Amino acid sequence: MSDHIPSVVVRAEALAPVYTEAAAKWAARLGLPLEGEADFALQLGDDGLQLTDLGPQAPGPVRVDFVEGAVAHRRLFGGGTGQMIAKAVGVQPGVRPYVLDATAGLGRDAFVLASLGCQTAMIERQPLIAALLEDGLSRAKDDEDVGPIVRQMRLLVGNAIELMQAWEGEAPQVIYLDPMFPHRDKSALVKKEMRLFRPLVGDDLDAPALLEAALALATHRVVVKRPRKAPIIAGAKPSYALDGKSSRYDIYPKKALKA
Repeated sequence: MSDHIPSVVVRAEALAPVYTEAAAKWAARLGLPLEGEADFALQLGDDGLQLTDLGPQAPGPVRVDFVEGAVAHRRLFGGGTGQMIAKAVGVQPGVRPYVLDATAGLGRDAFVLASLGCQTAMIERQPLIAALLEDGLSRAKDDEDVGPIVRQMRLLVGNAIELMQAWEGEAPQVIYLDPMFPHRDKSALVKKEMRLFRPLVGDDLDAPALLEAALALATHRVVVKRPRKAPIIAGAKPSYALDGKSSRYDIYPKKALKA
């Protein structure tokens, strides 16, 4: 996500007195004030951590929930290994690649891949979004059904290009990128999140460098999710693409994934 971000003020707050101390810890960790005028609030309450736009006509809070809601519905009824993202990263009988989602966001795509049996690492650059993701993973660990899935997910916080260039340990077989471009996804959920996050993260002006770093690190393939009619990212050309209704997956193979 871009470093050219308009300045917005975010404060941390507890939604009930019992969360005051924990909210203060998040504030200290993220360098947020606990009071005063702000554009956004990072709030801690019964449902965990959430980010709220404090402006008029705000879309409502966003939080990460792997146990209930849209993510749970997709896990149960989303089509399993028949989903386009599964095909794009190379999930097939006997093959569950180790995937790095270098633009994790709220972790939905990484969670889908983990629920299909892939070990997944995630990188999120925006500290507030990473905090929501960390909180969602932490709450999901205790769930009987979802706990084993999120234990396959590892979160790294920082600049994805730098982290990929300095990668240590086993290299991911597949790197998945979903840069923050002006998405045309019409779903209410995505529109709400885009409205909330765009002031915080901007667009990905460094997508070509992100792709280059991913191609250098991935052992087997890189997959880039794009709005369906958007141009490819500048740089290396994908070998083929999988087209969906609103988005497509550009595939950059390096070598075949085998069982």
